Amino acid sequence: MLQKGKDFIKETIFIVVLSLAVVLPIRAFIAQPYIVSGASMDDTFHNGNYLIVDEISYRFEEPKRGEVIVFRVPQAGLALQNLPENKTVYYIKRIIGLPGEKIQVRGDSIKIFNDQNPEGIILEEPYVNLENLLNSPLIDLNREITLGDKEYFVMGDNRHNSSDSRIWGALPRENIIGRAFIRLFPFNKIDAKPGEYINYNIK
Repeated sequence: MLQKGKDFIKETIFIVVLSLAVVLPIRAFIAQPYIVSGASMDDTFHNGNYLIVDEISYRFEEPKRGEVIVFRVPQAGLALQNLPENKTVYYIKRIIGLPGEKIQVRGDSIKIFNDQNPEGIILEEPYVNLENLLNSPLIDLNREITLGDKEYFVMGDNRHNSSDSRIWGALPRENIIGRAFIRLFPFNKIDAKPGEYINYNIK
């Protein structure tokens, strides 16, 4: 009996060590769980949604317009919240503008200028939530920004209630953690690549 007990302990330790050896690298380099906090992505994501974020794909391909990403808030965004520069805060937003493009914001209208569309083209965005009109300074916002080689323009789907590139500027490529890969909760909304939209009328 004593020998069996030792064997059980050894097997248990082996299983625990093996599990950690598998899980920790996945958590560190491949995928991470995140819980949505706040209303900036309503109605695509709601407060409390549980997501698995793919952290590896962007090592082999570039982020695309319409993908929902998790990223570290840049220093300009931290400054707006009076947070120290070394503070790590994560946001979830949608990629709207790509490197080298000029983005023109006119209230709720977004116009994209790039090599294929030098005269600009209005972005069609069926996912946008415009219901929250409560004294938002973003309703009549006018802004233009030209993105650098490794910069992205990101916005929340709840356009009148989102701190995003309209306010704090471009998102550096290096700040991107990964893209929303799986929604695990709520259970009635489990899906892969949740919120992703790629059917734009723009190249």
